[in-house]
Amino acid sequence: MIWLTWRQLRGSAAMMAALLVILAVILALTGPDLASGYSTGIAACTQDDTCVRFYDRFFGEYDMPFMAVSLVVLLLPAVVGLFWGAPLITRELETGTHLLVWNQTVTRGRWLAVKLGFTGLVAMAAAGLCGLAVTWWSDPLDKSAPADLALMAPLVFGARGIAPMGYAAFAFVLGVTVGMLVRRTLPAMALTLAVFAAIQFAMPLLVRPHLMPPVTGTFELSETNVNGIGINREQGGHVEIRLNATVPGQAGAWVLSSGLVDPSGRPVAGPEPGVGIVQISTTSGPCAPSSSTMGACPAEINRLGYRQKATYQPLDRFWPFQWIETGIYALLTLGLTWLSFWWIRRRLS
Repeated sequence: MIWLTWRQLRGSAAMMAALLVILAVILALTGPDLASGYSTGIAACTQDDTCVRFYDRFFGEYDMPFMAVSLVVLLLPAVVGLFWGAPLITRELETGTHLLVWNQTVTRGRWLAVKLGFTGLVAMAAAGLCGLAVTWWSDPLDKSAPADLALMAPLVFGARGIAPMGYAAFAFVLGVTVGMLVRRTLPAMALTLAVFAAIQFAMPLLVRPHLMPPVTGTFELSETNVNGIGINREQGGHVEIRLNATVPGQAGAWVLSSGLVDPSGRPVAGPEPGVGIVQISTTSGPCAPSSSTMGACPAEINRLGYRQKATYQPLDRFWPFQWIETGIYALLTLGLTWLSFWWIRRRLS
């Protein structure tokens, strides 16, 4: 059975291995220069306090490769589910070879166990190596990325660490299970892609924010969490504070919600999410357009007691989240594996 499984898998496995080797060579050749450039830039910017500008410039130079390698890791589990998982059973059913294979000395349960075990391990190994290689290469970029592409951000988190192994295992077994139920290759591939994509979207939106209780805190307004200040002199005048999805002292944190609160802790409503309105004179005083320094306006708003209130997941929870989420996908994989064995023994003929 192992020999037969390898004979059926070796073509697609060789193609997958070749692509991974090409990716590994590219990462190995460019990774040291990337890390060296980051170290040199950090050493220079810390002397004159210009690291914010360095981060923007450094990440801007590599934003396209950063997105490309992240996309490769995100797509690899889906490819495994579509082209390795979904056809595993449907190929036998459509050609009728299951009538021969399942009536030999090898039982259908043992046949499925070897198929799932061997192919699944190869898929997990490919996804794991790809994810860890990209994690190593992109480390300098992850440290300098903007908030929406930071390490804990939903788009990036799934392309780092060990999580891709869990995604690949789940996608593969999902494809096998859907193939058993549908019995046709193309519909099984389409349904596998739809279900896998739905779960991948639901995980960061509904599940991941609650893997551990989020932290809530209030912070003074500063360059870190304020994206801009607008002066509005209509209807008596007010100041509009536009907040970033960042919190001071928590670089790389995943901000789940952020808003402006008044001195009593009540949310300050604004014209749109992330914008708060402060009723303060804009014709005279620190927030007047004619003020000698507009930097005095945030200081005055801080003095009045206005703060940013944010709920977030700190960056130091990255690896706990990786292990927990991988464990969730492992449980889903085990559940689908049990269903596959039950279905092939009781319902599939």
